[in-house]
Amino acid sequence: MGPTGPPVDDGAEPGSGPGRPSGLLDVLGVASVVLDAEGRIVLWSPQAEELFGYPAGEALGAYAARVMVHEEHLDLVKKLFTDVMATGRSWAGAFPVRRKDGSTRLVEFRNMRLLDDQGHVYALGLAADQSTVRQLEQDVALSTRMIAQSPIGLAVLDTGLRYVSVNAALERINGVPAEEHIGRRVGEVLPMLDMGPLETALLHVLETGQPLVDHPMSGRTPADPYEDHAWSVSLYRLEDALGTVLGVAKSVTDVTEQRRAGVEAETARRRLALIADASARIGTTLELERTANELADVAVPELADVAAVDLLDSVIGGRRSSADPCEPAVIRALAVRADNAPEALEAADVPGQVARYGPDRLVTECVRSARPVMVPQVKDEDLPRIARSPEAAALLARAGVHSYLAVPLIARGEVLGALDLKRIDNPLPFSEDDLLLARELAARAAVQIDNARWYQNARDTAITLQRSLLPTHPPVTGGLEVASRYQPAGAATEVGGDWFDVIPLDGGSTALVVGDVMGSGITAAATMGRLRTATNTLASLGLDPAVLLEHLDRITSDLDHSIATCVYAVHEPREGRCLIANAGHLPPVHVRRDGARALLDLPTGAPLGVGGVEFTTTVFTLDPGDELVLYTDGLVETRTHSLDERLDTLLRLLDDPARPLEEVCDLLVRTLHHPDNHDDVAVLIARAQPRE
Repeated sequence: MGPTGPPVDDGAEPGSGPGRPSGLLDVLGVASVVLDAEGRIVLWSPQAEELFGYPAGEALGAYAARVMVHEEHLDLVKKLFTDVMATGRSWAGAFPVRRKDGSTRLVEFRNMRLLDDQGHVYALGLAADQSTVRQLEQDVALSTRMIAQSPIGLAVLDTGLRYVSVNAALERINGVPAEEHIGRRVGEVLPMLDMGPLETALLHVLETGQPLVDHPMSGRTPADPYEDHAWSVSLYRLEDALGTVLGVAKSVTDVTEQRRAGVEAETARRRLALIADASARIGTTLELERTANELADVAVPELADVAAVDLLDSVIGGRRSSADPCEPAVIRALAVRADNAPEALEAADVPGQVARYGPDRLVTECVRSARPVMVPQVKDEDLPRIARSPEAAALLARAGVHSYLAVPLIARGEVLGALDLKRIDNPLPFSEDDLLLARELAARAAVQIDNARWYQNARDTAITLQRSLLPTHPPVTGGLEVASRYQPAGAATEVGGDWFDVIPLDGGSTALVVGDVMGSGITAAATMGRLRTATNTLASLGLDPAVLLEHLDRITSDLDHSIATCVYAVHEPREGRCLIANAGHLPPVHVRRDGARALLDLPTGAPLGVGGVEFTTTVFTLDPGDELVLYTDGLVETRTHSLDERLDTLLRLLDDPARPLEEVCDLLVRTLHHPDNHDDVAVLIARAQPRE
């Protein structure tokens, strides 16, 4: 139901005309009855007809006692009537009356004597159903108690949006006494709050009657001027029984604690999600730089606007970090991440470069003490202790760095470095909760970083060992033009088994060797080195290839049950031939100068280390311009293609006998070595030169 007219104040000043009617009397249904001095009914209102059940035609002129009262109460009623008429004193009370239908109803009466201008005396009776009166009294009492004792702030505003009444709870919430509310608008009571949206909402509720429920507000009031509070405000239009608009009721609930709990719960949920995300995203590989970048990517922008992952240079080199707080920290930046902060990015150490931070720097304090360092509010005097140089400090100042946090990266009791965090766009300073989250991220990432650095050290060691064991050879030797390639595997644990060799022999001959030790890592590399040494020694004796492999088989059997495959060939330039024997290795390719090429049909033989197996020497012609291509299985084997398919591809690539051998090596490795193939690759190509 909408307003019955334009909003006006309740009531009217004297002389200003009639005010709006109230619906309260209509709710009560007050009946009016007038009796003459004899007790006969002379006036009978419509409400009396409804209350007592007698139409006016039957009631007027009748004695009221006989119409309305049971016989058992006649004497009492006559006495009360006589007292009112004789003394002029009013009488009030509840009395059972008899309705026309014979039922009895308890009615609340107010009786008084009337005197007209002729001196005649009458009795006026005002009556209402007692149950209706009691219900109204209970409703009023309940409302009064609830409003007075409710913890929710309650107020009534008139149609001019001025306070009419305020309960004690709203006094406490606003910090303003009730009397200072009355007659004032909401914006006048709390001028420090932006009440424009609320006053707009009040007008909307007043005009449309549509309630506004749980409208959020926040700010500070005189009740607590030093801390922000959050409130939930609801507005309802008030109307009487006739639909007349009386004003607006407002309820205010302080939801600061609920809001804070909600924010904390959401923060906790996001942090758990971040930690779960970090567990999935950090350490996906055993590459040190990639692992560091994964940590920086997780930290930005959820935790910081700028993140750097710095490791002590000694740790990267495989040495233990120093704990001397007086020493500078020699740090190598591994990863830097900054969103929309180019100046802060410019101020950061370039990944891969080494920087020295003096003992007074905060990152040095962090890695030397193995404790976090937090500066919630960064001041100008703090920047020189954060940045690597005065120029970098100036860049950080221009970028607007206002909060700083460094957390040590600790794995297996050793400090590896630090996670360095800065805030620029995020207006909040780092808090204790942020510190806990950063430490959790650092702890999880440090283990992955430590695994990656040991893995990298092991891989570098294996590769270094393997490369040191592999030969260098002249491009032309013993009537052969020779080219070779070695490609280490992508994982440290798979490095070390493949080798090749070019061995000059007496009489201008040349031995060509390609082999692959089963297994991986440093052990395989060491075994390969011993086999290579043995092969060189045996080759100098001028042994037949099959006999040489038999000796290698016995040597391999003694090397902790090692197994290896090998192809050994001897090129005799004067005879224009090759002698070759195979110990379980893939067959070499013979490329003729006319372009024909094929896999050599050799007895496969058993791998070295099996023991007690005879090997066979095969002789074939190697004319000038012909090529012999030897390789290990890492070149052609994959998980997704059959070996026959890959060998066919190898043959197709060897389509140009005139192509320079260096280019042929690059072509084969580039085309055939699959990224998913975690195995070494060795390639050795020899082209016969014209006979002298």
